Amino acid sequence: MAEHSEHHVVSPVVYLVVLSALLLGTGVTVWAAYIDLKQWNIVLALSIAVTKMTLVILFFMHGKYSARRTKLIIASGFFWLAIMLVLTLADYTTRHPEPSRSQFAAPTLLTRA
Repeated sequence: MAEHSEHHVVSPVVYLVVLSALLLGTGVTVWAAYIDLKQWNIVLALSIAVTKMTLVILFFMHGKYSARRTKLIIASGFFWLAIMLVLTLADYTTRHPEPSRSQFAAPTLLTRA
């Protein structure tokens, strides 16, 4: 088997653009933490995280320029992530809501008179 000795050279401009996108994504993540979207907060947070993860894998880990076998492993990782998210959300949606602790009276100290 012959080893592939050629490497794809990426321009530093591409790295700076991706870095800027990651920093912007971090800023959006912080901004999203301060707004209340009810049940959509987790969707927004996961969307931002998956976008940032994709940028890191494609450019900083050179997934975009890798061999087909490496791309298959990356795709299978995303597929596994999708399976885990679907199963987790399916479990979450079938649960009954737990009562809030604020609904119960505060415990009182029993004193002897």
